[in-house]
Amino acid sequence: MSAAGVASVSVPASMSVDDAELLSTAQELLARVWQHGRHEVATALRTEDGRIHTGVHMEGSCRRSSVCAEGVAMGAARGALPGGVPLGITAVVSVQIKPAGRFRIIAPCGVCRELISDYCPDATVWVTTVDGDEPVPLRALDLLPEKSRRQW
Repeated sequence: MSAAGVASVSVPASMSVDDAELLSTAQELLARVWQHGRHEVATALRTEDGRIHTGVHMEGSCRRSSVCAEGVAMGAARGALPGGVPLGITAVVSVQIKPAGRFRIIAPCGVCRELISDYCPDATVWVTTVDGDEPVPLRALDLLPEKSRRQW
């Protein structure tokens, strides 16, 4: 399978124009760099200053060396900020290409849920529901019920 001709995710009616831009950015990025078994997820996120930062999943030969797209995007966003300015993320959209030949908005893995909620617990994270196959926005901290909060 190649990324050519992959059907885009329809923008959900509940998605803001700004978040729809993240969805489009993530899909365009993954269409450009997708490689089976190497780069299968792309993330676009928006920081409080309005800028968009992206990341691509980097699969390593040893599974522990793999890095998720969300973490790559968050690192890029943090690196773009001046020293002393905290990372503030307002929204996150991650996409994957499904075998059916279409993009799908996916939820972050457990590690990325922890990472996003550690830095930006109130960020909007788009996920696709398991039962209804519908993209919905959730608060990052709500992805981890009963999360232990660490004081930094």
